[in-house]
Amino acid sequence: MIHKRLVVAGGGAAGFFCAVNAARLCPELEVVLLEKTGKLLSKVKVSGGGRCNVTHAAPGIPYMVKRYPRGQNFVKKAFNHFFVPDTIQWFADRGVALKTEADGRMFPVTDDSQTIIDCLLREADRYRLVIEMQQEVTGLHKMPDGTWEVYLQRGRVLKADFVCIAAGGYAQADKFAWLQQTGHSIATPVPSLFTFNMPKHPITALMGVSVPEAQVKITGTKLQEQGPLLITHWGMSGPAILRLSAWGARELQAMQYQFTALVNWLPQYNEHSLRTAWQELRLAMGGQPLKTKNPFGLPQRLWIFLLQHTGIPEETRWADLPAKEQNRLMKNLVSMEFPVQGKTTFKEEFVTSGGITLSEIEATTMESRLAPNLFFAGEVMDVDGVTGGFNFQHAWTSGWIVASTIAGRCMEV
Repeated sequence: MIHKRLVVAGGGAAGFFCAVNAARLCPELEVVLLEKTGKLLSKVKVSGGGRCNVTHAAPGIPYMVKRYPRGQNFVKKAFNHFFVPDTIQWFADRGVALKTEADGRMFPVTDDSQTIIDCLLREADRYRLVIEMQQEVTGLHKMPDGTWEVYLQRGRVLKADFVCIAAGGYAQADKFAWLQQTGHSIATPVPSLFTFNMPKHPITALMGVSVPEAQVKITGTKLQEQGPLLITHWGMSGPAILRLSAWGARELQAMQYQFTALVNWLPQYNEHSLRTAWQELRLAMGGQPLKTKNPFGLPQRLWIFLLQHTGIPEETRWADLPAKEQNRLMKNLVSMEFPVQGKTTFKEEFVTSGGITLSEIEATTMESRLAPNLFFAGEVMDVDGVTGGFNFQHAWTSGWIVASTIAGRCMEV
């Protein structure tokens, strides 16, 4: 006989993982999953270009926590309860093997996000999860007996013994109003993981060109990242840019996304070391034209662009390069300035920094410190990671902790 009910608000990675694990760990528990849209697991579907970047092959918790611009101490405590090896094992136990790529990102061996979705849906069927679509939670009310009333659109009310809020990040602070009514405070949401817009900059003509390793700094700040960089038709993207946007989420918003990015296309050099190496290059290349002899391994289209942007005719021989143009080319190679005016976010993969203030949540249970039997999972909390599987690991970890905490209480009854 069912004698307890858990209502989970949000059908994304964190909410779904919480729901299926709670239903499995406590068979007497009725688990109701509410999703406000018509799609389940939509970020899982599009993550990693449709391959689903499930987690990151971190060598340990200390390495992992450094990839969260917000919430490091919080996730450090949480990861002691459910970490990367647990995620790998959980999916392996259900027939889904993961593989590790050179940069540490982990994907299903099928390279298809549907593999992860199908696995989770099978769990939902197996443990008789009640899933209701187009059901948005609009309010919560704590009853005198300790249970909850969950208010939905069109006046519907659900009774619940436990509530888990896994509604994702909200772009606007006012969307958190229904959670603030429970007494919780909100760290103002700002966008994270966005690309840099460089309208009308000639480099956008190189859209599709990617550089395996570049260093990007934001002038006037301490923000700096290194990694793959992708030139797009609107500006720049790729892991180096996305990581920079995550660490600088609040600073860059304060600048209204108007700033100067300095790109070092050759991060193994600075201006001084490049100047030293240049003399040997000139001697070695001698009478060869610059356009055909690119000694740095840069994409050819980018190399030609840098020559043109510096004002060097492509046929110029290395030995004939005037000092003024040589100095300008070196500067463009290691500290080229790009004015940024605005950002672009991918709606489906949108990540927000901000959310429920972490001091109001117990990291080892994910339970509200203000309202017993109210739990949080995933991005609704003020935790966000850089790109590379870190946000999903936080989703699996927080979802699992909620499920195991509630299951433990069900067994006590």
